Amino acid sequence: MAAHDGDTASYDRIRDVWGPRTPHARGTAWPERVDVHLESGLSEGDVERWVPSACVLCSNGCGCDIAVKDGRMVGVRGRADDAVNRGRLGPKGLYGSTPWASSTDRLTRPLVREGGRLVETDWDTALGRVVATSRRLLEEQGPLSHGFYTSGQLFLEEYYLQAVIGKAGLGTPHMDGNTRLCTATAAAALKESFGADGQPACHDDVEHCDALFLYGHNTAETQTVLWARILDRTRGADAPRLVCVDPRRTAVAEEARRTGGVHLAPRVGTNVALVNALTRELLEHGWVDGDYVGAHTVGYDDLAATVAAYPPEEAERICGVPADDVRRAARIFGESEAVLSTVLQGFYQSHQATAASVAVNNLHLLRGMIGRPGAGILQMNGQPTAQNNRECGADGDLTGFRNWDNPAHVRELAEQWNVDPMTIPHWAPPTHAMQIFAHAETGSIGLLWISATNPAVSMPESARIRRILGGDQCFVVVQDLFRTETAELADVVLPAAGWGEKTGTFTNADRTVHLSEQAVEPPGEARSDLQILLAYADAMGFTDRDGAPLVRWRTPEEVFDAWRESTCGRPVDYTGLSYDLLRRRSGVRWPVNDRHPEGSDRLYADAVFPTDTDVCETFGHDLVTGGTVTELEHRARAPGGRAFLKAAPYLPPHEEPSEDFPLRYTTGRTVHQFHTRTKTGRARRLDEAAPDAWVELSAADAEARDVHDGDWVRVDSPRGAIEVRARIGPVLEGAVFAPFHYGRWDPTDLAADAGHRQANELTMTVWDPVSKQPTFKTAACQVTRVRGRDRGGS
Repeated sequence: MAAHDGDTASYDRIRDVWGPRTPHARGTAWPERVDVHLESGLSEGDVERWVPSACVLCSNGCGCDIAVKDGRMVGVRGRADDAVNRGRLGPKGLYGSTPWASSTDRLTRPLVREGGRLVETDWDTALGRVVATSRRLLEEQGPLSHGFYTSGQLFLEEYYLQAVIGKAGLGTPHMDGNTRLCTATAAAALKESFGADGQPACHDDVEHCDALFLYGHNTAETQTVLWARILDRTRGADAPRLVCVDPRRTAVAEEARRTGGVHLAPRVGTNVALVNALTRELLEHGWVDGDYVGAHTVGYDDLAATVAAYPPEEAERICGVPADDVRRAARIFGESEAVLSTVLQGFYQSHQATAASVAVNNLHLLRGMIGRPGAGILQMNGQPTAQNNRECGADGDLTGFRNWDNPAHVRELAEQWNVDPMTIPHWAPPTHAMQIFAHAETGSIGLLWISATNPAVSMPESARIRRILGGDQCFVVVQDLFRTETAELADVVLPAAGWGEKTGTFTNADRTVHLSEQAVEPPGEARSDLQILLAYADAMGFTDRDGAPLVRWRTPEEVFDAWRESTCGRPVDYTGLSYDLLRRRSGVRWPVNDRHPEGSDRLYADAVFPTDTDVCETFGHDLVTGGTVTELEHRARAPGGRAFLKAAPYLPPHEEPSEDFPLRYTTGRTVHQFHTRTKTGRARRLDEAAPDAWVELSAADAEARDVHDGDWVRVDSPRGAIEVRARIGPVLEGAVFAPFHYGRWDPTDLAADAGHRQANELTMTVWDPVSKQPTFKTAACQVTRVRGRDRGGS
């Protein structure tokens, strides 16, 4: 089945977000449906080349081919043989994948700051300033003067090179990415329960489950192709029941009701109390696989003692969810044959993020619902290459899912890189993003290198971030496609090549690795992130302990091969993967090695987890305080390949509603935009569908404030304010929802609210004690009507 789309109204994926249905029964293959979009006036016959890649506009990583004509990317087509999408693409993938590349405001030459202004220059001058500053700081202050803040948008090869430069070349612990903002909790929860990162389940499990639980995961807007996959099951024979946990009445919530499932709408910040109550119900009713728990887990007694305090009535008191709905949801989980759970930002960016996400893992462990078709967990990612950031160690992880606190792991990596183990900064915990910006604020980090991300819009408490980036205390380097809000504050801006303009691999949310081939040349003097990092490493002259160049690779494939070697024997084993294999197959799930030469759909089918003290990626943490478990304490628990059951009591959020700020403020995404709109804001059809910011209020809260749909309102928190249009929508009473995508940049320069619409002006500089992920979803706020809707406005 092919679904072609030009500019015709007959097949408009702006309005028909998920495309036509292809329903099927449980246990049968998801039917193919190939989605195609080309620039207006072009047909597939006009395309000169189709270049294999995968979409990078959500974490799904849908296999696709890039259409090339006259040296330009002119469209995309889904690949029918790809296990992730079976040919489908979402609206962002269809309409947003290529227009940005031809935008007239692309960065094509380096920029440097002169007299307070950014001016064009040549590469030697721009990179020379970076190198001179880097050398001076190393001489005067040492490696702690350097910080790197990267993305979930680069390729694996670029992350690995950055990890080698930072950890073995400079020796700085100050490395993190914007993945800290979106899915650091996914990694933390997986490590705490199973000993290492890596999703136990895969997207194929949608075809096999008889119940699907979505925790804080508005799949219908954040991963539209995955939601289409779910709809094709719920509209087919033997459909699964859905349980949706979300304070908004989303399309997911409506489908849950339609399937005979449950919509649980907890108060913002109360997820731990809710999942504790679900867990207690499993124990009370005996919905537990006692043999599995006894043989393959540790910690049952402590878990049972913690959740005993959360009967459904207590959950209703804390969360506002009816006790009978808690019981119904627990019964669905307890009596189903195969449950698939997904978790995303509604848990990760909220209060007690890691504790709540680990609690979902507990449910599956209690029922032995891991490692078989339809039964598993997807602690989801929000970006297409977030997994690679964590795997390679460009963030706060040690390369190859190694343990910072295990000297043998550090020595192993030092031997591979041929450096002294003490060069690798393992003498203190790695610095997370919130601390990196605090160090930049004081000047203790004197050089902050930001790649492929826009923290001036995406970080919490935006006004503070702008002050940090715009101050004289820290030299800021930005490499990006455009002059983003962050680039405008930099001292040096380096023009980068984007997707389709370079070659590399990346891994999606279910461990599927794709190879993205270069389709076209980058514009002007723009270079790939790999080339930029190689030029820096060469200019700095980093060497190994024998005096040879530390970085010897020149091509993406050479870097990939080095990365493969670094994964040998680790849970994230890529040793059987190669560019050649990825060119023959459209997506392969790791681990790929001698034991799994074709890849691995699921982890832990044998119920053996990487929790052994000498193997695990972390010794663990206290879920309430974030305090670390020592090696001695970990050995005393003798996990021996068994998973950990861990629980935490509910604690109130850091900032509760008050008389001045009586509402709870939560941020999120909308279906037609991605991140800070760097690409989607330059795609006409997407931007026309969602051109401006808004806030969503419940009908009751709007009526109490005399606010009508389309009115301009002011939203205040203790940290700042925005003025945007109001929508009266399906959000829980007492909550206010705002999309975080919108900063000061606008493609038309006509947005009426461009200077006062940035959602993160209101959010807090507070983070989870374990994952260190910022808490974007529990600020207190007030909404006040400013004026009526604009004439002709929406």
